[in-house]
This record gives sequence, C-alpha cells and structure tokens, in this order.
Amino acid sequence: MVREFELPDVGEGVAEGEIVGWLVEVGDAVEEDQPVAEVETDKAVVEVPSPVNGTVKEIHADAGELVPVGTVIITFAEAGDETGGQDPAETRTDTATETRSEVGAVESKDDGASDDGSGSASNGRVFAAPSARRLARELDVDIGTVDGSGPGGRVSDTDVRAAAESEDSEPVADEPTADDPAPKSAVERVGSDDGTSSEPAVTTGSANRERTLAAPATRRLAEESGVDIDSIPTEEERDGEAFVTPAAVEAFAESQRAAQDADRAALAESGGEERVPYRGVRRTIGEQMARSKATAPHVTHHDEVDVTELVETRSELKAEAEERGIGLSYMPFVMKACVAALRAFPSMNAMLDEEAEEIVEKHYYNIGVATATDAGLMVPVVRNADDRNLLELASEMNELVGKARERSISREEMQGGTFTITNVGAIGGEYATPIINVPEVAILALGAIKEKPRVVDGEIVPRHVMTLSLSIDHRVIDGAVAAQFTNRVMKYLENPQLLLLE
Repeated sequence: MVREFELPDVGEGVAEGEIVGWLVEVGDAVEEDQPVAEVETDKAVVEVPSPVNGTVKEIHADAGELVPVGTVIITFAEAGDETGGQDPAETRTDTATETRSEVGAVESKDDGASDDGSGSASNGRVFAAPSARRLARELDVDIGTVDGSGPGGRVSDTDVRAAAESEDSEPVADEPTADDPAPKSAVERVGSDDGTSSEPAVTTGSANRERTLAAPATRRLAEESGVDIDSIPTEEERDGEAFVTPAAVEAFAESQRAAQDADRAALAESGGEERVPYRGVRRTIGEQMARSKATAPHVTHHDEVDVTELVETRSELKAEAEERGIGLSYMPFVMKACVAALRAFPSMNAMLDEEAEEIVEKHYYNIGVATATDAGLMVPVVRNADDRNLLELASEMNELVGKARERSISREEMQGGTFTITNVGAIGGEYATPIINVPEVAILALGAIKEKPRVVDGEIVPRHVMTLSLSIDHRVIDGAVAAQFTNRVMKYLENPQLLLLE
C-alpha cells in the first residue's frame, strides 16, 4: 500500500510551513516516528515524523519550498508492499484532519534515469538531494544522465551545474559561428525561411522609435506588461510606420524578464548579492514591527543610571546563585525594578482597547525578555514576575531564553506579556529606539554597563554606568510619565537593597 503524507498542522493555527530540508531521500527505508523532514513555521523549526514503516517512494516538495498545511509532501511504500514501487493498487492519504478527504493525484516524477545503467542511475533510480533535482529542472538537465560524484553515485548541485555547462559548451548546429556571424537585425522570425510564418518575432534587442502603430488592445497589453511600445522591435509595417502586434509585445516582455533574471543570477554568482527568502520567524517579526510602528506613535526617553552598587551586589550574590545551579545576570534585578515601577505607574502596564475606546490597566506583571536567536528576535514571557524572588526570576528566564534559542519554545510561552525589556548592551550598544511589542504600551532597552567618570562628593571618580532607552505609546503615556517611570527604575538600580522591600 502507498501512503501519501500531508504536511500536518505543526503548530496551533499554522497555515503553512517551509521545508527547511529533507532528512531522507527516495529509496530510503524509514521507521514509524522517524523524522523525515524539518519544517519551519512562523514560530519554530520542527521535525516531521514518518507515520509508517516503509520506504520513501516520492518526495513532492523541494527544500526551501513554502507548503500549505494539508499538501501531500511525501509518499511512502509501506513495509510489506509487494508492488516494489510500481503503480500502487491502493493509495491511502494521511491527512492532518480526517475531514480532508480529497487529494489530487500525485504526479509521477520521472527523473530520467538512463536505461543502460550509465551515469549515476542505479537500477533506474538516481540518488540526489531535492535541491539537486530542482536545479536540474531549472537548468533543463536530465538528472538521469548526470554522473554523481558523491558516495554511491549521489548527484550533487555541483554535478548538475557541471553537466549543464558541458551541454552548453557542445556546438549547436543552428548557432552562428565565427565564420557565420549572427545577423545584425534586432529581430528575427521563428519559423520557415520563406518568411510566411505568423509566429511572433523573437526579440534580441530594444528599439527606440518616436512613433509606433498598434491596436488599442496591444497598447493596453504593453502597458500591463510594463514595457514601452516604442521600444519593442518589429519588422511589421503599416503605411510605412512600425507596427507592433500582441505577440511581439509578449515576446519582448518575456525577453526583458529573462534578461532581468539573468542579471540577478549573474550578480548572485559573482557573490555581490545573496537572496534569502523572507519567511517563517523573520517574516513574523517584520510584520509585528511594521504593525507596531504603524499603530503606536513611538516616543523614546533616554537616561543614564549609576549601577555601581548593583554591580557589587550582583557580584556578591552570583557565587551563591551558582551553588544553587542558577546563573544570575543583571536582568532579574532590572525585572524586579521594573515591576516595582509599573506598580507605581499603572498606565505603563496597560494596553489600548481601540474598539472599546478604553485603556486597560493590568494588575498582573508578565515581563517579556527580548532574546536574539539564530532565527531572529523572540520574546519569551516570565509570568507573574511580581510573585517571584530574584533566583526564581533568573531560573525561569534562563529556561525560557534557552528554549527560545533552541527553537523549542511554545507559542503560549511568548504570549500574554504586559511589559518588555530588551538588552542591547549584551552586544555592546548603549542607546536604542526599541519598538514596542504591541499591544503593550512600553518597552525598556538596557545599554552596556561601562565605567565612566562621575562626580561623587565633589570628586571625579570612575563609576559603573548603564544607559536606559524607554519607548512609549504616546497615545496612552505622556513624556512626563515616561520620565517619572524611568526615574523610579533608576532609583532601584542605584540602590538595589531597596528591592528587598519589593
């Protein structure tokens, strides 16, 4: 029996996923629950397991392809299937939901393995990664004729490119040679030599006329195609004037697109550019940032705070925390200082319900900690931070940050925040203009702690100084409140012993 396996819903509400890579290839034996593919959603990268014991019969999506949930991505021949990979007598589809009942026929992908067993094909099967197969299709290379240089004759991308270049270097009878130069005309006709063909001209250049005759529909087609009708080469004439047909418009537009694609490919091959798909977590972050800036008018308040006593306090407590197996950074101190200040200024711990036209002040304190990951910025949320001591805050924050960086954090662990802290100083920066994590109304950025000269008791002495950057939603918070809130946070950071009272 053949089992068609659809991309399941790999996360709550996820509608699509990007195939990061395949962990198997056609012909591989698999066991039930064995990971067969890595899929990236807008939240994380997850492994998709095989639903059966059997053999990979066909892979239907390439690495890098964005696939809607419910799309057949792989076909298995179940263990015990005696069809040996021939046309199945019965096909079963694993669906993400049992209500999904109809699946289109799976297109057979013949890789063109050579019948004589030459090249990399073995018993009619070609060993190649999906990326190599896709590249072969793009370069119009019969992958079955490519000699694989990998283990067991596996065909790589390099092998495909070499084959394509080899084919390109072979002389083509119809191509002009040095003794048979190409015609200088900007256009030529495709078809019979007697010029009676009605096929459109193949454009190889661009005209530059001041006047062109064409039907209104042709002019509209040119406008829709984004080409200047006076630039379209043509040998057609009406009353001694150049005349352009719809076919010529389409041919010229296609040649322009091909030229642009070639330019992009050449630039990419030269190393001058690299195009990275805007998908998954990166796209989600971008959409959230754009929504925040478009929705909430941002104002950022900057200040500096002397944290010399905080540095000493944290140094004294760090060893004790390590004995309990907890890493103690400055962030838990800042979280407690912020919670204390949020209690004093409840509008900072709020959201704007635009539909109800109400400001919702929250009496719980869920603190988001912006975390840089390989996939982009994530914000795990420490819930009920007001109920936790320093070590509890440190322990939970460390666990959540670790899960975010491992891409194993759940959506729920990044939701429900009421205020966010981001630490730009961890990378070495001082000031920032952080973007609010809407629907929250404020976000605090911490700068690096550096030794700077300060006047203490009339003398200039070196002190540890940290910068603060507080962005607020000016619809809800005035600048005066932002300054007062920052002053309160600074008070606790300058005098960390006050946190013992919180």
